[in-house]
Amino acid sequence: MSRSPILALAAAVSAFALAACASEPPAAAAGDGAAPAAEAGFLIPGTEGASLRAVALETFDSPWAMTFLPDGRALVTEKGGALWLLGPDGRKAGQVTGIPSVEARGQGGLGDIILHPDFATTGEVYLSYAERDGDNDELSGAAVEIATLTLTPSGGALSARRVIWRQFESVPGNGHYGHRLAVSPDRYLFISSGERQKFTPAQDMGSTLGKVVRLNLDGSVPADNPFAAQGGPAAEVWTLGHRNPLGLAFAADGKLWLHEMGPRHGDELNLILPGQNYGYPEVSNGDHYDGREIPDHDTRPEFAAPAAYWVPAISPAGLDIYEGDLFPGWSGNALIGGLSSEALVRVAIAEDGTAAEAARYEWGKRVREVEVGPDGAVYVLEDKDGARLLRLTPAG
Repeated sequence: MSRSPILALAAAVSAFALAACASEPPAAAAGDGAAPAAEAGFLIPGTEGASLRAVALETFDSPWAMTFLPDGRALVTEKGGALWLLGPDGRKAGQVTGIPSVEARGQGGLGDIILHPDFATTGEVYLSYAERDGDNDELSGAAVEIATLTLTPSGGALSARRVIWRQFESVPGNGHYGHRLAVSPDRYLFISSGERQKFTPAQDMGSTLGKVVRLNLDGSVPADNPFAAQGGPAAEVWTLGHRNPLGLAFAADGKLWLHEMGPRHGDELNLILPGQNYGYPEVSNGDHYDGREIPDHDTRPEFAAPAAYWVPAISPAGLDIYEGDLFPGWSGNALIGGLSSEALVRVAIAEDGTAAEAARYEWGKRVREVEVGPDGAVYVLEDKDGARLLRLTPAG
């Protein structure tokens, strides 16, 4: 998830600062299921030879997204429909009420949460989730709301909720919603929209499936979007030809990065440029799950090629671009959570927009979300029930 610009105000906040001098248990402690309070920390080896120290802060049931608040607290969503407020120690302070009603099915449920760039004065946040069609329960689509968040020491509440965007159109199935959110430095809201496992909508300009959408902060459509003149769903589109985009983040230089799962291998990290077509399902460096081949990107130069791709798959989920002081060699690197790869994947990005994997850190757990904290540490949420929130720092 891309960090909100308001977090620049919190750069000096030592969020979630724990006793980093804790002793290291054997590496097996990474998956022993012990309660967070009992875990003093463990080491995660990296393929480049360095190790990370991990400390477990809290556990969740199928967490999906995380964002930091200016005062060092944080918010975590669970796919089943809970929104948690975390205290500065990383433990649950309480739940936030008034959230959208969701029914978790397949890959759908409560999704992303980010702060409005004026959060310090308005208290507004953006949330995404999968919603059922009111007339046909078999149909669903992603939705995005803006709401006012009022916090207390033990939780809080959402009010003045308003839907500002819906995927068009609702379709059967419960996969590939995407619905990651990011706000650009020039104050536009970007939404990743999956193709819902339907393939062809990613190339259909009469649909917002398989696209990256750009909106004004209030949900209206900017007049300078690349396809605005076409009207309808096309007017919202910033880029097209995407499959299952589960990571969206702005770098410090203002560039927008998106990763997406390939079909059967061919996961991608893409530099997102207005009006570009990234080719799915016409091209992919992976193949269909039934074994049918898909032409590789290099066979169709009219489509934008990925900055980096993975065969075999890493199953990317969650994305942030590192800017901090704890890992000075990581500045500008992309940090990607890996589901099937059960890893944190670090990708070095060059000034010319090319990218390559720099290291992989594995501890036998699926990684759903990655956030860089205002203290410079890296926070990851594991996947599924009993998932831990880990704070990662250099081992030495």
